[in-house]
Amino acid sequence: MNTFYGILIPFLGTTLGAACVFFLKKALSESLQRALTGFAAGVMVAASVWSLLIPAIEQASGMGRLSFAPAVIGFWCGILFLLLLDHVIPHLHRNCEQTEGPKTHLQRSTMLLLAVTLHNIPEGMAVGVMYAGYLSGNVQITAAGALALSLGIAIQNFPEGAIISMPLRAEGMSKSKAFLCGTLSGIVEPIGALLTILAAQHIIAFLPYFLSFAAGAMLYVVVEELIPEMSQGRHSNLGTLFFAIGFTMMMALDVGLG
Repeated sequence: MNTFYGILIPFLGTTLGAACVFFLKKALSESLQRALTGFAAGVMVAASVWSLLIPAIEQASGMGRLSFAPAVIGFWCGILFLLLLDHVIPHLHRNCEQTEGPKTHLQRSTMLLLAVTLHNIPEGMAVGVMYAGYLSGNVQITAAGALALSLGIAIQNFPEGAIISMPLRAEGMSKSKAFLCGTLSGIVEPIGALLTILAAQHIIAFLPYFLSFAAGAMLYVVVEELIPEMSQGRHSNLGTLFFAIGFTMMMALDVGLG
């Protein structure tokens, strides 16, 4: 039951963020969106290192000098997986006019929703693989460590939910529909977490590959999407500052609870 609640925590963060559309009258300012995006990027980078890559290397310590190999292989599989999704799923990044992926006649709001859903996939996988390791009895992955990752992703999902719902409201969409779109952008996380748990439990020996796969996928999103968004326009150092805040918060959370 604790695992069930754990994989729902990130989705709750997205839902609460999307609910801002009912309480805030104006769209989020560019500076605030840049700061929140930088914060999310910092959380994801720290989670990739402390929650995923380091445990992957530690679990492969029996390979001696080649203990890095599963982390490298899984990491690149994660990168290539997101690269593939980037090319086969039509989507539109925030503050961009040019769509990515195959040509489509989908509405702008749908394309924005798909973009966020796309980068939520590795976050759900990351939570799922951590809980899979805990459920398998792996002594290097604790319930507190898995919870730390869930909480960290939930915290960075809060602004993401608002970043989706608020602009949609500003474009004329009703509050309830904008809230629903913001919420649906995060539904892929518990689904991805559950599917990852089911898959990983059958091939526990490959857990280091799963951990590093999730790390590679998350870092692809950070470099390809979040860093460019937080660096656009004037005062890009604001995004950098909040990146550092998100990074140190997630690092402290992971080390303190893990």
